[in-house]
This record gives sequence, structure tokens and C-alpha cells, in this order.
Amino acid sequence: MVVKQEFEKAGFNPVEVKMGEVELSKPLSEKQVLQMNTSLKELGFEILDNQKQKLIEKIKNLLIDKIQSGEIEEHLTISDFLSKKLNKEYSQLSRLFSEVEGITIEQFFIQQKIEKVKEWIAYDELTLSEIAWKLGYSSVAHLSAQFKKITGLTPSHVKKLGTNNRKSLDNI
Repeated sequence: MVVKQEFEKAGFNPVEVKMGEVELSKPLSEKQVLQMNTSLKELGFEILDNQKQKLIEKIKNLLIDKIQSGEIEEHLTISDFLSKKLNKEYSQLSRLFSEVEGITIEQFFIQQKIEKVKEWIAYDELTLSEIAWKLGYSSVAHLSAQFKKITGLTPSHVKKLGTNNRKSLDNI
């Protein structure tokens, strides 16, 4: 909403604004891109004009959307999922992602899932079994082991602590 308002304030009426993307009816000039980049940076955003960076953002957005849906199949294969969605070879996507981000796509996906687990634990509306099922874990034990490996604590321990030690999505 903030990004849309910023574009409208500058006199550009976006056709569509969704996570990570703004569609305009006509392209911006170089000067307009610089102007928008400056105003968006002040708000904590930036324009990605690099094709590689755009592809990485698409990968991140697809994975985050999948996790946020809470409908991850137990045997979801990230490589098949991303290859189909982006019409690219997974090896190419994986190499690019690791090169730029310094972690693998799988590590990013696991970190995002653990943050979702923390969120659901904080809301205390789902059991660990329900959380495990929604995020595609084969069992609560598998979820707990992965959670402990990433956070150093078990989900049950975090639930007892009742603290909100979640990270914002842009800090993962």
C-alpha cells in the first residue's frame, strides 16, 4: 500500500502492486526511476532493476507465499515447485540464489518455515501436530528437530517461554 501511494504521489498510476512487483502502464525514464528509487529508499524499499535480483526476489516471494498459505504438501519438492513456477532449470536457480544470498534455497525455505512456526506458537491457536501438518513436516519430531537445530530451543520450550523472538521477513 505504501509503495502504491508513493507511485501515485509521484504521478504514476500503477496498474497493479503486489509483493515485490509494481506494474505500470508505461515504462519510467531513467530520471523517473532514480526519483522513485530515492523516495522508496527513504521508506525502506528499493527498485530492483537487475534481472538476477528480480529472479531471486521471485524465488523468495514464491516460497514465502507457499509457507504463508499453510498448505505445504508433505513431499513438496522445492526444485520441482520453483522450476514449474519460473520455467527455469532448478540448478540454475539454486546456483544464482546461493551465489547472491550466501545460503541455499533449501536453507532459506527452512528458515522461513521456522519463522512461521514461531508465529503460530505465539498465536497459540494450533497444536504442534497441526503446525507440522500445515508446513509439510512428516511428524512433530521432525519439526521439533529442525526447529531446535535452527533456534537452539524446542518448539515446546519456546511456547512455555511465551516470548516473541520472531525475525522480520527482511531480516532472514
